Amino acid sequence: MDTIALPLDRMTLAEKLMAMEALWDSLCRDESQIPVQEWHKELLDERQRQIDAGEAKFIDWDAAKARIRDRIA
Repeated sequence: MDTIALPLDRMTLAEKLMAMEALWDSLCRDESQIPVQEWHKELLDERQRQIDAGEAKFIDWDAAKARIRDRIA
């Protein structure tokens, strides 16, 4: 595999974010090519089951960030 060199030290933040978005969009075009660990698939399947059964609880993003901050403080 060839190495791809980007002029990261000369790119603006906006250019770096646009490059990341372009890469992500490219990866998402064919999700079947992205390997998924079995444990991760099982976790996602269980979470979907909880959502479908009405057992999942959701909080807004600000509350989630506060919870994360509390856990790492």
